[in-house]
Amino acid sequence: MDLQASAIEPWELYEGLKNKFLFKNDINSIHILLSLYDLEKNISNIYPQYICMKNIENKIKNVLKHRKNPLTIAKSITKVIHEDIDRIELCFYMEGYKYGFYNNKWINVLEEMGLKYFDLETLYDKTYLFHFNYANQEINNVRHKIREEIDINESESSEYTSLIRVFAEKIIHSKIKNIDDYIDRQLKLDFNPNEFNIREENINFTKEELDRVYDILVKELIKNLMNIFKGSCWYALNDRVLKRYPC
Repeated sequence: MDLQASAIEPWELYEGLKNKFLFKNDINSIHILLSLYDLEKNISNIYPQYICMKNIENKIKNVLKHRKNPLTIAKSITKVIHEDIDRIELCFYMEGYKYGFYNNKWINVLEEMGLKYFDLETLYDKTYLFHFNYANQEINNVRHKIREEIDINESESSEYTSLIRVFAEKIIHSKIKNIDDYIDRQLKLDFNPNEFNIREENINFTKEELDRVYDILVKELIKNLMNIFKGSCWYALNDRVLKRYPC
């Protein structure tokens, strides 16, 4: 047996762990992947904000605004897919961080800017560089160019857009299609002069409604997850510069 030929490449291991986490909800896989990134890639400061759900909830509410209590219905739908969305959001945060952490081109650019705005002693003492600096136009221009570069790369490869669409199709689509089976029935009060009744009532979505919900959900996922990717890339670039000036 040719052991060299059968050896698993690192990228295959990472992809396998990522796919097990995304598509099989294997929590152990993400812990292993995080450990590999920490030990082999020296990635730090991982702090995803889990911002997708609120944006998706608002869009679903708008799609269903003709319904009674559209916000309540939107909350019920997002509750069903909450864990799935959080899972892919964490994945994209990690992917963006890894993308930035080894992008020496932009790391060098940010280091030059760091040396322009801070003396060496200050750099050695800083916990954050330009992570949250939105007031400096020169820094904002660099941030914009990095985000633009990511958009260009994605338009050419569709790597992450395709992953989002596959994830949505395999994990989320069936839940939206059969959402009446997942969400709680609403209670309806019937009043008349002779009696008072409380009965359960299905929401009974139409196919058109569910198609619109799914389409807007995928659209929002692509927009939000790519923004998360870009944001974590920015954090990684800044972290990497500071690692050149350890305390």
